[in-house]
Amino acid sequence: MINSSANIVTGTFVKELKNRFLCEVVISGIPTECYVPSSCHLSNFLELRGKQVLLLPTQAPTSRTQYALFAVRYKRNYIVVNSSMANRAIEEAIHSRRFSFLGRRNDVVKEFTIYGYKADLYIKDTDTIVEIKSVISLNANALFPTVYSERTLKQLRKLQELLKQGKKVCFFVVSLHPYVTEITLNRNSDFYNELSRCVELGMKLVGFSCRLRNGKMKVEKEICIH
Repeated sequence: MINSSANIVTGTFVKELKNRFLCEVVISGIPTECYVPSSCHLSNFLELRGKQVLLLPTQAPTSRTQYALFAVRYKRNYIVVNSSMANRAIEEAIHSRRFSFLGRRNDVVKEFTIYGYKADLYIKDTDTIVEIKSVISLNANALFPTVYSERTLKQLRKLQELLKQGKKVCFFVVSLHPYVTEITLNRNSDFYNELSRCVELGMKLVGFSCRLRNGKMKVEKEICIH
């Protein structure tokens, strides 16, 4: 399932450290400090202690750690814990037939600032802003979001302004493993209220699940968002 050429290393998760970007993993019997590519503690979503995990070498030569946490073993697949992989999966698949509902997609730019908003992806062909959010859950029906994010609220309010100006926006919620079959929006959140306003103004809201194949995240299928 994992391509050895991807330099993926296997370890056993021990614990998260006080710094939310660090954790301890045992690699070949040696306790090792590793980077956690997440803006909040993973214990908010998963119980990782004692679980088999996959690690990737850190890219920056000045990095404090040699490895970064990538995924945790779950059933017959892995839950990817690096949220940026959702962006990468959508970016690589966006030219496929699955995304034909977006119209022409010949010129797609990532992390592009348009109208004062930094879009995850921007489709120049149709002047469409694409925002991508990831969800981690062990349940088939995943609740989203589970943690408060002021940054996301600010993004949604900015998107409301752009929608009122007639701009096109598509908002993807992406599960980082294939066992999530539907996503339920958390109605008891400010996020839900702001997102609802965006949808009322014409924003498309679409859910997808992903699967780890040969060391890469692949879009698996479209899933329902309630």
